[in-house]
Amino acid sequence: MNYLLIASMWIAYCILHSFLISTSFTNLLTRLLKNYYAFYRIFFVSVSLILLIPLIKYTDQLDSNIIITYSQPLNIVRYMLILGSLSMFFWAFFIDYDSLSFFGIRQILDFGKTKKKINPSEDLKRNGLLGVVRHPMYFALIVYLWCQTFTVTSIIVNIVLTVYIIMGTILEEKKLVLEFGETYVKYQQEVPMFIPFIKIILSRLKDSS
Repeated sequence: MNYLLIASMWIAYCILHSFLISTSFTNLLTRLLKNYYAFYRIFFVSVSLILLIPLIKYTDQLDSNIIITYSQPLNIVRYMLILGSLSMFFWAFFIDYDSLSFFGIRQILDFGKTKKKINPSEDLKRNGLLGVVRHPMYFALIVYLWCQTFTVTSIIVNIVLTVYIIMGTILEEKKLVLEFGETYVKYQQEVPMFIPFIKIILSRLKDSS
């Protein structure tokens, strides 16, 4: 029963998180708030964190027997994957993406300023890790989650979050196609969504067969 409750709570959090950032809801807020919509991002991030912290604490308090242990060779691989995923996540967050925009700080700093119209194709970032994989932070997060798997609870939470990340990325891709048009479609064809170099590997395997 506790496991069902945990799964339900995490699913509910993911649904709420997705709704608050959905196109239909944000478009409605844009019409209602007009220029003051610039403050919504920091509100969204704050609410997400406020709800996430007690959820994590409650999940950690749930008794769950350890069902997966790692022997020394596997443990070394696990720590290497953890280090690699964290490095990828923070590199993408602070270098390839605009971290100030993620937290909503840049939107507030730009509040009231006249923005220059930018061609969407010119605004599409493809440098750094974004030239290797389209969503490096999401890929790194999935790898990190599954390197922390020890208990039934962690498996349940990781399944929910992995499904949510994948579904959320697919929906995000649709929004990006609408925003950038053919430029993003071409980007999709050239750079894999999650797994780095998978397109190159599959292409070489196809050529060798």
